[in-house]
Amino acid sequence: MAKSTPTEDLKQIRNIGVIAHIDAGKTTTTEHLLFYAGVKHKLGGVDQGTTETDYDPEEQARGITIYSACVPFTWRGFNVNLIDTPGHVDFTAEVERSLRVLDGAICVFDGQKGVEAQSETVWRQANKYAVPRIVFVNKMDVVGANFAHTLETIRARLTPNPAEQGRPVPIVIPIGYGSPKDSPTPFRGVIDLIEMQALFFDPADLGKTVKVESVPEDLLLEALDYRAKLMDMLSESDEKDLITSALLDGLEPEPAKVRQLVREQTLARRIYPVLAGSGREHIGIQPLLDAVTYYLPSPLDRPPVVGSNPKSKKDEKRKPDPKEPFCGLLFKVVGHPNGNRYFVRVYSGVMKPNMRAFNAGKDVKENIAKLFHVHADPAKGLEEVESAPPGDIVCVLGLKDSATGDTLCETAHPILLEPISFAEAVVSQSIEPESGADKDKLASSLALLQLEDPTFKVKLDKDTAQTVMSGMGTLHLEVKRHRLERDFRVKVRVGKPRVSYREMLISGKTVEVEVDRMGDKPAYAKLRVSFTNFKVDRPVIVNNSVGPEALPALFAAAAERGLADALQTGELGYPMMNVQATITDAKIDPNLSSEDSFLKAASQAYREAIDGNIQLMEPIMRVTVTTPNEFLGNIIGDLTQRRGIIERQEAIGAGDTFEVEAFVPLRLLFDYADRVRSLSQGRAASGLEPHSYEPAPADVRREMLGE
Repeated sequence: MAKSTPTEDLKQIRNIGVIAHIDAGKTTTTEHLLFYAGVKHKLGGVDQGTTETDYDPEEQARGITIYSACVPFTWRGFNVNLIDTPGHVDFTAEVERSLRVLDGAICVFDGQKGVEAQSETVWRQANKYAVPRIVFVNKMDVVGANFAHTLETIRARLTPNPAEQGRPVPIVIPIGYGSPKDSPTPFRGVIDLIEMQALFFDPADLGKTVKVESVPEDLLLEALDYRAKLMDMLSESDEKDLITSALLDGLEPEPAKVRQLVREQTLARRIYPVLAGSGREHIGIQPLLDAVTYYLPSPLDRPPVVGSNPKSKKDEKRKPDPKEPFCGLLFKVVGHPNGNRYFVRVYSGVMKPNMRAFNAGKDVKENIAKLFHVHADPAKGLEEVESAPPGDIVCVLGLKDSATGDTLCETAHPILLEPISFAEAVVSQSIEPESGADKDKLASSLALLQLEDPTFKVKLDKDTAQTVMSGMGTLHLEVKRHRLERDFRVKVRVGKPRVSYREMLISGKTVEVEVDRMGDKPAYAKLRVSFTNFKVDRPVIVNNSVGPEALPALFAAAAERGLADALQTGELGYPMMNVQATITDAKIDPNLSSEDSFLKAASQAYREAIDGNIQLMEPIMRVTVTTPNEFLGNIIGDLTQRRGIIERQEAIGAGDTFEVEAFVPLRLLFDYADRVRSLSQGRAASGLEPHSYEPAPADVRREMLGE
């Protein structure tokens, strides 16, 4: 049994994620991190399907990351838990739940393309969880790579307001760009601006040997200019006078003090240190590993986690201290033939084998038999550990009632952490087994897939009696279908993809209802309910502002339950969104009122509120297309035909490539990937991500109603 990390070494822990747009080189970068850290003795390749973190056959076949994978390693005495996350928007849940439990992140950008659509998405997700991050400009060896342009796209699109959003600050710059075939000065190394030295990486041993030399003469002025800007930015917030006095006296500040200041400002998210390199050419990865240890936070550097007491509803805080009561967040479930694996991030206290953990949200206790550390590939076995201190990420087996987003804690000190929020599914497909004998097997397999993936939903359509699965996109559902056939041995048939619409009130409405009979029997319940819309996307919320003297708790609970159940679906059977129902008045009859009468009153109030007051909402996708200039007109014309609103079009690099961003209804996009290839002779690339819900045209609603 492996020993756990001693609590006094928490400063040496780094829980980090690697996040990026699809195909920015995220997994290749991760492979090199593991290779140089000694976890791997041979580099894997995305194209060959031999990478450590892309262990799933679906990932290997497509050359993309689908499932977040956790790999522990050590670098210069630091214990790093690294999670490689997907770049494809259909698997955004994996990024969301990873960022929820990480302390820091590496954000990888393509040195040629700069900020891309999904780059913005993952950056916003990291902002939501206040995650400090460092930037790695990858692919500096490709045609058209441009470090300065990439830096400018980050400033313009991700940090346009530096005072509030921080700013990217280069601490490493590239030596050259492109490959020997296409550039007179090909990319061959990097310059460390803090030490002011050039680093070259020996290709003979795949970059393991790093040669330190003086900065090349032809790059010295450029390096000094970048360094001067770095020092100016750092000295703006140098409260401890680590470097400012030295600079004013014309002296060179000590590198250790510069790194300390970079660390302080990175943790405060005032800056994002920027490095450059190429995973494919084995250049610049060791400085990136050093930056992880120098600048990204340990669990002790993060603020106390905030939750609420499930009984008193009062706010609670837990520091990353082993002496605090234990609490952790279950952030991932992975199905396995030998029992599902549950991944827990420990925030406070110590998680131990043979303990009874309290699931605060579900009011149940779970047995924690053993704790494990795992590698990316679940087939490679588990490493048992004696305990898990704050900041650790561990795997437990055999939980009965817990799922993604649940809080585990001590029974005597309950706390409910904020759950992980996930985007709503936008695409649905019917699914059925090819053989009737597989009906039960399909149901149990779909249930496990739902447990693993909170953005994957399955329900029975009452009108058609079909099983319908819903997800973040057609690729998302395609991957689930392949898993059913490959892992669960269930052959299935699926219907055509269809849009997952929503319904919303046209306007707020207050209704008053009275129930005086239920069937042949007298009954009584009176409610006044105010229905209002939110202006931002939120789930349905039910409130009660009536005191227990007018509406006893039992009847209030029945009325709230009735409203919540009714508001799950609208007039056309789609989920309701952005509506809040508040009980503002009530009246009971001591002899005739019952829970059932208030359930009926709530249902009646809902029907009156939606009568003639419902609008159909359709998902709008943000579409991003990168295309050679010669096909730009074709792309824009097609988007316009699809009722797209062009938000942005801008030249990339030398101007021979353009990126177009538009907002388009999802129902008009199911053939879009094929159409883009056709319009551009296969040379353009497109990406989609959910953006918002907007009122659907009247003809769509009429079609649904059969009018």
